[in-house]
Amino acid sequence: MAITADAIITAYDDLHDVIIRTPTIAAPGLSLATGVDLTLKLENLQHTSSFKARGAYNKMKSLSDEQKKRGVITMSAGNHAQAVAYHARQMGIPAVIVMPSQTPFAKINRTRAWGAEVVLEGRNLNECEGAVQAVIAERGMTLVHPYDDEAVAIGQGSVGLEMLEDAPDLDVILVPIGGGGLIAGIATYAKARNPDITIIGVEAKLWPTMTQMISGETSTAGGETLAEGIAVKHPGAVTKPVVEALVDDILLVDEDHIERAISLLVEQQRIVAEGAGAAGLAAILQHNDMFTGKYAGKKCGVVICGGNIDPRLLAGVMTRSMAKDGRIARLRINISDEPGQLASIATAIGGCKGNIVEIFHQRMFHDVPAKLAKIDAVVETRGGDHVDEIITALTDRGFTVSILSDTEKQV
Repeated sequence: MAITADAIITAYDDLHDVIIRTPTIAAPGLSLATGVDLTLKLENLQHTSSFKARGAYNKMKSLSDEQKKRGVITMSAGNHAQAVAYHARQMGIPAVIVMPSQTPFAKINRTRAWGAEVVLEGRNLNECEGAVQAVIAERGMTLVHPYDDEAVAIGQGSVGLEMLEDAPDLDVILVPIGGGGLIAGIATYAKARNPDITIIGVEAKLWPTMTQMISGETSTAGGETLAEGIAVKHPGAVTKPVVEALVDDILLVDEDHIERAISLLVEQQRIVAEGAGAAGLAAILQHNDMFTGKYAGKKCGVVICGGNIDPRLLAGVMTRSMAKDGRIARLRINISDEPGQLASIATAIGGCKGNIVEIFHQRMFHDVPAKLAKIDAVVETRGGDHVDEIITALTDRGFTVSILSDTEKQV
């Protein structure tokens, strides 16, 4: 089997009845924020909230009856795991999923909910391989590899087919890269349809494995990343030559821009994406000069490849984003320990239309004289200028105020 546009079209004839044709939408808010004409392919709305449902089914439908009886096994950080578990349940096939030990609980629980047997092993996909081989040797299960398989990559290529049917005028497509199955499939179909289209891959800066593999460099991949779905130590041998031949560029994105992209997708488009799913937008943000320069006026498509982010992590990202923008401020206010002080603070903040979210009255745990105290106030604001207005109102009442961040700033 070879990864070809014809193979992708043929696979889609079987796929389209068992997957969701996810929307390809304009993103006016993000376009305004970035200065780039953006279109989003929302694979976060796919079955199990990820594009992985496509490739997993394309592989599993080709199994013999004996293979289906013995069952399937895979290793995955969550998205491919859920896809295999989902289709295994639909097709009545036993499934074992080996997941890295630090996989977010939400992904583990959703995988188990589909009825799969989950084994937690290692800290990344490649460290799971030993456990997978042991189960295959013992139980004769068939490996459904998350990316290093022609059938899987062909199934993933259907993302590009739908995308270009819905938005045929795209000039550039940005695709996250982990093992390379998604970008290999999309690039194969897109370049066959339009040889002039530009395909750009995106990797987490901490996990630049495809970039280094193609350039012949020694891998430096490692570290905790928000984009754990593309944290792959060894990309696919099947996908590497396709990426090398058809992908025009690979951009690296740091954790700060991945975090910012997750937040912007929620705030500007009401789209929930995991770190890997937001990587394409992170590249637009971090390499904005490229997209407003070299690709100025081009219509850019971004694949939002997954939405399986841990709710607690998403809440933390959103709160941190508000803090960075000054929409949530932590103020430390020195007071004399006497009646009326707290009321005066609330009046000053309320008079500026600030919203007190939390307040802590500290008498015992700061190095202050016995008749003094400190108030720590978490305040919701409209932004930096509003914070300054609130601080001025407090200092006008005689209070000394510090803005609490990584370091205290006296004002």
